[in-house]
Amino acid sequence: MKQLALVLAVTGAFAMGVPLAPVSASMETYEARVTASSAASLARQDMAATFGEESVKPGKFLWRDIPEDAGAERVVISLGDQLAYVYRGNDLMAVAAISTGREGHPTPPGIFNILEKKTMHHSRKYDNAPMPFMQRIDNFGIALHAGANPGRPASHGCIRLPMAFAKKLFAATSVGTPVLIGA
Repeated sequence: MKQLALVLAVTGAFAMGVPLAPVSASMETYEARVTASSAASLARQDMAATFGEESVKPGKFLWRDIPEDAGAERVVISLGDQLAYVYRGNDLMAVAAISTGREGHPTPPGIFNILEKKTMHHSRKYDNAPMPFMQRIDNFGIALHAGANPGRPASHGCIRLPMAFAKKLFAATSVGTPVLIGA
């Protein structure tokens, strides 16, 4: 699990200024995409070391309690694996199956921050669709939220989470929490 912290430091995520406070812009540069993809790759290894080789089925998640004083939270999204990983400090706290953007509506890779949180939000773009436990990460409508989780990309770009996981994640994160989205 300490591998993720090391890779983030080595690849320059912290040198690049991964923001720890709310920002209005995301980092979708080549370097940010590489850093996020490296984080996603290492998170997969951390999952095996922490939870075993068990795969996470659509709509399911694994969660273990880590003390709040272990460090700041961050979310790592693997677009290829359709998994979300949650860290507290250097410890992997949770893994969940997700559903990201489908063809024509991709989920953007890069490094983002949670900009806004609402326990219930309705989409202004897509027929007032409900977005429970919404955590917005950009200014164009991309968010983490509870929703249908078929185990494959199926959204309009958002990152859909299992309902119970979305509720726990919402409680664990705050505005400013980093979200790394990698291939």
